[in-house]
Amino acid sequence: MAEYPARTCGVCPYLAKYDNVAQQKGDYLQLNTVPEPDLLLQKRITLEDHKLGVPSATEHPNLKVPPFKAPDNDDCPCAPVKEEKPPDPPCEKGRYHLKDVIHPKANELPPICIQRLDEASRKHTGANVEPIPTSVSAHVPVSAATPPAEAKPLKSILKNKSESKIAPCPCEEKMEMPPDCPPSHTDPYIKPGTGMRPEPNEGKPPCYMPQPEDTMTFKVDEDDNNLGAWATGRADWGPLAGLTGTRPVVDKYTITRFSEGEWRQHNKEMLELSGTELHKASLIEYNGRQCLEQTRADTDKNQEDSTRRLKLREQEVFRWKCELERAIDAAREEIEFLEKERRRLKHAMAVLMLPESIAGECLERRATRLDPELVRDEVEEELIKEMALVAEIKILFEKTLKDIEMQLLEDKTAKQRLEYDWSDKSQAHEIDVINVALNNRSNVMLFKPGAVRFPDHQSSPEHWENFTRETLQESEATRQRSVALRGTLDAILTNASRDLRTQADKVEAALSKRIACTDEIRICLENELKKVLQRLADVEELLKSLRNAIRRMDIPMKKAQTRLDNRNDRPRVENCRDIPQFGLVEEVKYISENVTALMSQLSQAEESQGRLIQARTDLEREIMVKRRTLEIDRDRIQMIRMHYPSATALSGY
Repeated sequence: MAEYPARTCGVCPYLAKYDNVAQQKGDYLQLNTVPEPDLLLQKRITLEDHKLGVPSATEHPNLKVPPFKAPDNDDCPCAPVKEEKPPDPPCEKGRYHLKDVIHPKANELPPICIQRLDEASRKHTGANVEPIPTSVSAHVPVSAATPPAEAKPLKSILKNKSESKIAPCPCEEKMEMPPDCPPSHTDPYIKPGTGMRPEPNEGKPPCYMPQPEDTMTFKVDEDDNNLGAWATGRADWGPLAGLTGTRPVVDKYTITRFSEGEWRQHNKEMLELSGTELHKASLIEYNGRQCLEQTRADTDKNQEDSTRRLKLREQEVFRWKCELERAIDAAREEIEFLEKERRRLKHAMAVLMLPESIAGECLERRATRLDPELVRDEVEEELIKEMALVAEIKILFEKTLKDIEMQLLEDKTAKQRLEYDWSDKSQAHEIDVINVALNNRSNVMLFKPGAVRFPDHQSSPEHWENFTRETLQESEATRQRSVALRGTLDAILTNASRDLRTQADKVEAALSKRIACTDEIRICLENELKKVLQRLADVEELLKSLRNAIRRMDIPMKKAQTRLDNRNDRPRVENCRDIPQFGLVEEVKYISENVTALMSQLSQAEESQGRLIQARTDLEREIMVKRRTLEIDRDRIQMIRMHYPSATALSGY
């Protein structure tokens, strides 16, 4: 197999040089930062003209359309004519500039300098350079001049470039280099040993951008020789090639998927995409800065307004808090006065217990006599009158005490309500003071999720003020009722003490007449008590005998039940319900009936014992009453009534 040179086109005559970029001085970020978008693009914006930016941050730019007018080289006479739009002016107005394609708006970046290559270098390297692939379709006939018969054309990669060279575009002479492109000091494209440079890329796009000849068709040399780059087949780079399956071409050397024209078109699309994104970033940066300034101004104004409103609210809360403090002091003073009157009334009630206990004790002792002896004598009547008077005064005192306690509870409730309101306002005042003192440098500020919601229990300003007014009014009305109740209490205590002292003198005069006839009945009751005690001893002996008999019946019962239980353990058919089985059951039944009879007698004896005990108790109680009556009439009543309280003590002092 013949050895062929590597498939290469040599040094590309369209390469650009970036040496000048590395020699720049100054801050790289400052020189290469995207500038603020052109404000002229944001003037005279209409709904139909949305390609040059947006007037404010509230409108979104149309990023599908480029923000600038891209250079149009389709005006060249060598370019294919497009039917959908009329031809543009001559090529002089559409000169191609590389910096307008790569970075349309980034004017700070230096342009790419394209080296001019001379004709000698291009001719020197033309023999080894493969022609630029173009779009060739198998379905479109192509006519081109064929070489003369006496000159046999070369095959594949050995074919001379001059034979298939693309006709130069007449517009190349009109295109110029960018005026701000500095000259190069070193030329890496000069071939060593010759001093020759390739032909400069003047008037053409860079080698990595779409070329004018990408849209032109050329004749394909179809030779039967199995040598060359297309020995195994030729790919169709048309738009339908991917659908018809004519590419890629695979041979023993390589696999071909795309043409150079498609590769350059892809590069152009990538560069245009970056330009669009740069323009989008510029718009976003400008609108973002405008939004930042407006947000900062609005935030400062809102904070100032909120601080002013909080100060006014804090002053109003403080005013109502002072009113509540004065009302609380008045309520506290009235509660102290009413507490003092309540203690006086309770002292009078405590003193009233002494006449009540004296009269009650006399009536209680005399009321324990038997029915025939319940004589309503003079002492009894006077004691009843005294007891009724004491009870009436006691009821009046208790009612007055309840009224005082109720009024005291109302006073405390009103005071507590005032204190609760004062406490809430104090806490609210402290919170408002803290909020007024907050600034942007405070170190106690945190994010509070859910703080902006309105709780259900919040009140309105009108309800808040009415609530405080009602609290103050109710507190004052309660205080006035308390003052009136204190005046009523003083009159009640004075009248009660006078009536009690008058009735006490009448009771003491009738005590000495009812003492002589009580001792005789006491002796008779003691004799009867002796007989009852003797009979009670006999009943207790009977109960003891019955309990012993019942306890002795446990042994026969255990014996019969044990026999029955043992017979139940007989195996299978031996466990027969025979005559001994029925006899044992009858024995258990008889024993149970006898025990039941003994228990019945025991129960009756216990009931008799209980009745005797009750009779003994009644006699003993009656004797005790007689003795207590003598003691009351003779010693206790006369001695106790000597300590009857005075009118001053009965009035609560």
